[in-house]
Amino acid sequence: MGRLGPTEIILILVVVILLFGAKKLPDMARSLGKSARILKSEAKAMKDENKSSAPADPPATGEQPPAQRTIQAAPGDVTSSRPVTEPTDTTKR
Repeated sequence: MGRLGPTEIILILVVVILLFGAKKLPDMARSLGKSARILKSEAKAMKDENKSSAPADPPATGEQPPAQRTIQAAPGDVTSSRPVTEPTDTTKR
């Protein structure tokens, strides 16, 4: 197993065109590009979130707790909606 030469690359391209067809290749390349952009933006968002989630100063003791969230049922069904008690995580990560 050595390096791929020009004849091997051409052979691989011919096989790919025969398998997928010439009409589907631009669509596949487009969707691959979209997926790469989405992955890149999500990775950047996660990195930015990690930077902003590490506060430099401890939170002040006079802050109010966040408002309680409610799980909503199907529209019109108010009997099954209930408040959510979320655990408070006081540990630093």
